Amino acid sequence: MKIAFSPPDINDNDIQAVVDVLKSGWITTGPKTKEFETELSAYCGTARTACMNSATAALELTLRVLGIGSGDEVITSAYTYSASASVICHVGAKPVLVDTAADSFEMDPQCLSAAINGKTKAIIPVDIAGIPCDYDTIHQIVDEKCPIFTPSTPLQSAVGRVAVIADAAHSLGAVYKGRASGGITDFTCFSFHAVKNLTTGEGGSVTWRDFSKADPAISDDDLYRQFMLYSLHGQDKDALAKSRLGAWEYDIVGPFYKCNMTNIAAALGSSQLKRYDKMLARRLEIVETYNNALASLPISLPVHVDETRKSSGHLYMIRLDGHGEAERNAFIAKMAEHGVACNVHYKPLPMLSAYKNIGFDIADFQNAYNQYSNVVSLPLHTCLTDNQVKYVTDTVKLCV
Repeated sequence: MKIAFSPPDINDNDIQAVVDVLKSGWITTGPKTKEFETELSAYCGTARTACMNSATAALELTLRVLGIGSGDEVITSAYTYSASASVICHVGAKPVLVDTAADSFEMDPQCLSAAINGKTKAIIPVDIAGIPCDYDTIHQIVDEKCPIFTPSTPLQSAVGRVAVIADAAHSLGAVYKGRASGGITDFTCFSFHAVKNLTTGEGGSVTWRDFSKADPAISDDDLYRQFMLYSLHGQDKDALAKSRLGAWEYDIVGPFYKCNMTNIAAALGSSQLKRYDKMLARRLEIVETYNNALASLPISLPVHVDETRKSSGHLYMIRLDGHGEAERNAFIAKMAEHGVACNVHYKPLPMLSAYKNIGFDIADFQNAYNQYSNVVSLPLHTCLTDNQVKYVTDTVKLCV
């Protein structure tokens, strides 16, 4: 039996939605993109959403909308994919990496608190595997650091402290203490990449809390307009607005970027969102089956559901107790021999050349390294049948 790691779940309705857009003659950013943004906001319980061509773009533009740049510092986890940190470099700020807590994929709260200084403008926590971070603790930390926070833009003043930008690439549909991912912290960025729970092929979005109570001059509409300007060359009209009779005239208000979402991508995303709750339920059903089948083995299992959190079930990350990189890699090879594709999420950033060259050393992030050294991601997706799930667990038992 061959078990793919993470194929996209595309059905006939998804295909028809894309075909309809192709036949409409409107394939770039247009009505379907705006519709998808509205649907995402309703799903997350927020007022506005801005769609982009990736979560990376959403993260970077959020930093730019906040006015973060040269001379500023932004903190993120040492245990994440490059995008969480590369966007900090893109805007000219200094990336500050924080180790995870022992036996955790989340940033160590004490290390996070110690890393905040007068130059810190934002924190990017990462919802690994779709499990929301402990945002209450993160908010408590940034609130305690208010006396040393010096805002440099009106939006930073409205936030009132170090901004928290959730890298929720994995966690659309997750819930933290009754709040849906997207409505938990200041800004939240989602990914709709091909391997994500909900896909647009490539794509992402950002949504945010209401800042107008702190500053009535900062409205959701104003923030949305700023994201649109940054994502489309600084042009003050998008193609949809320019298409109206006699409305060709436009201005470029800044030499900005090009990272808008197309109607084609949005049509796929909108179609997927209609069945997304069923997809999430199936993922968590598979998680429970894995938990029950693997509980007696000498491996640590992920906690996707507890009294405070329900994840989106994006990744099922086990750890091989008492083993290191060599044994972990051998396990993955054995699984592959039996037709089961596995993966590793992630190499900590200080192990990668780009971040070594900046000056980071994995020796300073021992907890993150320990997490990485024996972690394995098993297949977890909605194309899996019950028989395939059983085959995966049976194969783990053979190979562990």
